[in-house]
Amino acid sequence: MNLLQILKIKQIFVFLLISYLFLDGFSSLAQKRTYTVVLDAGHGGKDPGKVGYKKYKEKDIALEIVLEVGKRLLKEKDVKVIYTRKKDVFVDLFERGRIANKAHADLFVSVHCNAHNSQAAGSETWVLGLHANKRNFEVAKAENEVILLEENYQEKYRGFDPNSPESVIGLTLEQEENLDKSISLASAVQNNFKGSLKRVDRGVKQAGFIVLHQTYMPSILVETGFLTNKREGAYLNSKKGKLEMASSISKAIINYVNGLKMNTVVTIEAPKIVEMKSRTSSNKEEVLFKIQIASGKSKISTASYNFKGLKEVKRVKVGSYYKYYLGETNSYSKAKKYLISAKKKGYTSAFIAAFRGGEKISLSEAIK
Repeated sequence: MNLLQILKIKQIFVFLLISYLFLDGFSSLAQKRTYTVVLDAGHGGKDPGKVGYKKYKEKDIALEIVLEVGKRLLKEKDVKVIYTRKKDVFVDLFERGRIANKAHADLFVSVHCNAHNSQAAGSETWVLGLHANKRNFEVAKAENEVILLEENYQEKYRGFDPNSPESVIGLTLEQEENLDKSISLASAVQNNFKGSLKRVDRGVKQAGFIVLHQTYMPSILVETGFLTNKREGAYLNSKKGKLEMASSISKAIINYVNGLKMNTVVTIEAPKIVEMKSRTSSNKEEVLFKIQIASGKSKISTASYNFKGLKEVKRVKVGSYYKYYLGETNSYSKAKKYLISAKKKGYTSAFIAAFRGGEKISLSEAIK
């Protein structure tokens, strides 16, 4: 074999090696990411939830529906399922949210059953938001009161009062950025109930559910129907009813995940806004640092119980939005301490904002 032949063989080998590495790398990049869905069966253990016609228990029906939803989702190769409970045990609302957050889930779905002192019927799906009326507040209040069964609930929920409308309003701020995605999924669930199952459609609604507030991703709470309605209670307790409800919920979730893959889930673009003054200073060159912990269209009191016990919170109106800042200092090191405090309280997306003469400037410019 002469030198020319050896060189050609080497060239071919190098070409094949590079091609293999490129294609292998491309294949890895092209691999679909895994989408994590946390499924939460409402109530459980010492908390039976709603008890309806013929003593049907919400905790049992919700669990069976959730397990069936999970079984169907696991057939999708790029979907990972995590349950907050897989058996009849009591799980704190705080813990349910922690499970989802720790898993960096893409979606949180909580399943429940309804009850009323009449023969009310129908399915409804809830997202976190301001209670638009007294009825919505009462629904959220009934679900939230389960925290009173938890040990050390005062510490876990930092002064939250399930009987206080103002406390409930304070829950909505952190989840507002996920609201559009939550509504998109909630609408899909309701459309399936109405279209495929011919259930009475009670619509998509908003209220301050703690279990939704505790999560940092798009989240919905499904009220599958009324156990106190004779026909609906019997339907939900039947094998057929549970399978059909699970099918409708899982199809909506799969469509939602497919939308994420194609980047077609509707999102609301943040408006371009100009920061307004919150403090005047005699020194126009003075740099002030604040910690932005929340923003949204909701105007709420800056009392500490609305912000997980944090004091020194100020509200500034910016266009049609309100921004909520923790602290105000000209010391960057002190600002970092404020930031640590905010994150310890659960405001994981909090950040340091800098201002000079009342105008917002970049953090790098402020530090200089």
